Amino acid sequence: MDTELPRILSLHVGLPRELGTPGAVAPLERPWTSAIHKEPVEGRVWLSRTGLAGDGQADLRVHGGVEKAVLAYPASHQAFWRVQLAREDVGPGAFGENWVVSGGAEDSVCIGDVLRVGGARVQVSQPRQPCWKPARRWRHQELAMLLQRTGRTGWYYRVLEEGEVQAGDALELLERPFPVFTVAFANRAMHEHRREDAAALAECPLLAPGWRESLRRRAQGTRGDDQPRLVGPNKDG
Repeated sequence: MDTELPRILSLHVGLPRELGTPGAVAPLERPWTSAIHKEPVEGRVWLSRTGLAGDGQADLRVHGGVEKAVLAYPASHQAFWRVQLAREDVGPGAFGENWVVSGGAEDSVCIGDVLRVGGARVQVSQPRQPCWKPARRWRHQELAMLLQRTGRTGWYYRVLEEGEVQAGDALELLERPFPVFTVAFANRAMHEHRREDAAALAECPLLAPGWRESLRRRAQGTRGDDQPRLVGPNKDG
């Protein structure tokens, strides 16, 4: 076994379910529907173009689909979040990720990277844009903004070749066509008002189409309102 390659440390899937407390007054306690609670799976799992068998999303307008088939998150971030959230129970699957991975992080993973993982072949498509649901899960009002501001977002894969994967599989890098466009670069281009970087990244043909369109708008000086995504129904008014 080649211990130098990053690996899937744990694999997680889950389906949407009703959460929260009916009649709660505090926004963070109110009922909501999400598949953010994902459970570890042992053994081989089929990975299709739209994701892992047994996995799902509650809001298909903004989650899931071929460009966001698998969400990966580095295990190296977990200690940071245990301190930030003052929660010892922050661990694998804490943010709804499908793969907890060893080795590498946002500054060493690039848009367009092609990897062999088990019997599948995948490609990095975009960073995750945090939404209000991790904040609701961990009862921390500012968590989505913290995920975004720190750049500890994780990233998505599209599936180029379907196949079986499992915890322990190595992530073997096959191609790196855009070494300049790391996930960290993409996060900065999107969220730090870097118009030149936004314009350059918007031309990357392997970046997810939704990100390319958003970056084009930012390159032209037009920014949308991120508050509905970051805050959502977690605050009144």
